[in-house]
Amino acid sequence: MNNIAITMGDQGGIGPEIIVKAISCGEISQNCNPLVIGSAKIIKEAVRLTNSSFEVVNISGPTDSSPSKGKIEVIDINSGEDFIKGFSSSEGGRAAVGSIKKAVELALKNEVSAIVTAPISKESLRMAGYKWPGHTELLAELTGTDDFAMMFVSEKLKIVLCTIHIPLRDVPDTINKDLVYRTIRHAVKAASILGIDKPVIGVAGLNPHAGESGLFGNEERDSIIPAIEDASADDMYVSGPYPPDVIFHKAYEGEFDLVVSMYHDQGLIPFKMLAFDTGVNVTLGLPFIRTSPDHGTAFDIAWQNKANPSSMIEAIKLASKIKLKGKN
Repeated sequence: MNNIAITMGDQGGIGPEIIVKAISCGEISQNCNPLVIGSAKIIKEAVRLTNSSFEVVNISGPTDSSPSKGKIEVIDINSGEDFIKGFSSSEGGRAAVGSIKKAVELALKNEVSAIVTAPISKESLRMAGYKWPGHTELLAELTGTDDFAMMFVSEKLKIVLCTIHIPLRDVPDTINKDLVYRTIRHAVKAASILGIDKPVIGVAGLNPHAGESGLFGNEERDSIIPAIEDASADDMYVSGPYPPDVIFHKAYEGEFDLVVSMYHDQGLIPFKMLAFDTGVNVTLGLPFIRTSPDHGTAFDIAWQNKANPSSMIEAIKLASKIKLKGKN
């Protein structure tokens, strides 16, 4: 059974709680061997919070694992013992990064088959002195990955983003033909690991009405359409650009297997409207599989036994199911 590394995220948030609740789901133990990376002490506290009966066992690494029902194994990185519940903190940022670095180390050694990350706080990262705007950029740097993208997966909607964590005012200047083409290519490769043969890709425009032939902007004419034409010439089943207020409905109705979205909120607003509790974030381009819930730390309900683990459950299930092309 595959080992899956689950990083604890910001311990002040809902990460520890949803990890414990997810592992208690019978489907998880049937599909993989979950190994939590973080603090055994904090996971024990989350077990008490959720009224679970798990025994929390501290292990040195995957080779020390001996999975059994009723047990949560934790690779303890000796960080985050002191933390603030429900708030960003420098301690939370340092502990989160420490668990991610350990997970990447194990994945690059093929000691785990995938990484599932609980939510981190960008504010905690900043307070700890880190400049990464999120998981995706951190993982890319740790693995030396230059060409990467974010994909969001649900039953009815699958979206790949051209731009990620940048200010909205910077999006038009960032969109170019090469970026859009590479994102379309990522979408095609992503479809392959999801088991979709000959995927049909729809590309969203940037501007209202997809630019209306230049009346509302030139990004479609100068960058997006040329990228679509090149991708089509390379035998990718892709079309567009479609008006952003139309394309997601078309995808929902089954016209497209995946949508290429120009910026973060353009894709994430419809996605989370449909699948807030069950959507999964997948990082494309890494040398290993990485998934995560599609929500944040939820500090407002953290450590109150109110968090819904559904997205974490789906993230673990997807990580245990999909495989990179060329890997066993």
